[in-house]
Amino acid sequence: MDNIFVDTNIVLDLLQKREGFYEDAQKLFTLADTKQVNLFISALSIANTHYILFKHLKMEARKVLASFKTLVTILPLNDHILSMSFAADFTDFEDAIQYYTASENNLEMIITRNKKDFKNQILPILTLKEYLKQ
Repeated sequence: MDNIFVDTNIVLDLLQKREGFYEDAQKLFTLADTKQVNLFISALSIANTHYILFKHLKMEARKVLASFKTLVTILPLNDHILSMSFAADFTDFEDAIQYYTASENNLEMIITRNKKDFKNQILPILTLKEYLKQ
């Protein structure tokens, strides 16, 4: 069974039903719901997703996330991950945190919509379409 780190953009594709991306996100999270894959996200993703959802859903955002979190394992953000992220050569600090959260938890890959944000990394970086084609 694959152990996959899911970037925040994929979570938002599902929860905001983003046109052109929702269907694939739904397939991935259905695999998790039927115990065919293990999905992991950073605690940072929960905070960022809530911030974005709250703009549209107000207090309903908490209910949506509480339901969603049953599909994933939420990984903690700690000092070591932050230290590596500060020292890393990532343009986007949040992407560094995502990468090192996945790496430190020995996950097999990261699924994201923005592969270019994770250049020259050891951990495999796949788009959702690439993963679903496997």
